[in-house]
Amino acid sequence: MRDLDLTSLRLFIYVCESGSLAKAAERAAIVSSAISKRMAQLEDQLGTRLLVRKGYGVVPTTAGLNLLEHARTICDNVARIEKDMRNFAAGAQGQVRLLASASAIADRLTTDVVNFLAMPAHKNIHIDIEERMTPDIVRGVQQGHASLGIYWDAMTKGELQSRPYCRDRLCVVVPARHSLAVNKKIKFEHTLSYPHAGLPVNSATQTLMQRQAAQLGQTFVQRIVVSTFETAIRVVRTGAAICIAPREIAQPLASSYEIKLLELDEPWALRQFVICYRSPLELTPAARLLADYLGAITKTCENEAP
Repeated sequence: MRDLDLTSLRLFIYVCESGSLAKAAERAAIVSSAISKRMAQLEDQLGTRLLVRKGYGVVPTTAGLNLLEHARTICDNVARIEKDMRNFAAGAQGQVRLLASASAIADRLTTDVVNFLAMPAHKNIHIDIEERMTPDIVRGVQQGHASLGIYWDAMTKGELQSRPYCRDRLCVVVPARHSLAVNKKIKFEHTLSYPHAGLPVNSATQTLMQRQAAQLGQTFVQRIVVSTFETAIRVVRTGAAICIAPREIAQPLASSYEIKLLELDEPWALRQFVICYRSPLELTPAARLLADYLGAITKTCENEAP
């Protein structure tokens, strides 16, 4: 079979939508005989009847209806390609809304986005980053409130598609003179007898720790609930509690806060973040550029991971 002609497919759509060769010809600004010839060639190429003439015009056959669905998809994709290429030719521009977890933002996302925007080709792109809990990120992207989401892949992503982003490692943060500070590494179960400070119960980190405690036959109870890991570490500084937080966030504060970071000796302590979206075809050129940029630095992040 010869390659399908895009013009013939587009004219076939016009004929089906107008129900008339004459009206389709008027829409395409060509003569009716030219469309009639195109339709005959298309039927000959596909080896099946696509249109049936009626007293009031033409209607698609069952095969024609099936082709109409495919033809619309093909033409829509071609239109999207043309639009994207025009945007690239003019310099990509647009607004991208990104939902991200607190950990992702604190670790390196802000720096990566700033570096992305600093590139001359991206000077007309604007990005809104909004911090959300992981369930809200998934819901927001699924419902179309944001183009992209970034969160810990321990949480389900539903029907969303995803690609790897960066990794971080959870650690146990304790006051420098705490009884646990003599350790270099520690199992999660050995922290459960001490008061904890941490994020709200519906955050991805807290949900996982509650699950892990349940598997150990224990209960994970937080004495103090705060909104960010930085605040939890400040609580640790006072001696009121210990906390489990990303090492990348805690490390810069260690010397000035007089705290000690203990390796959390659990396989789930190493966290992989992902970039999620509904479908690559639904991303705007600007959102696709950002997703590709963040995805391309994954190997660098892996090399830097502790």
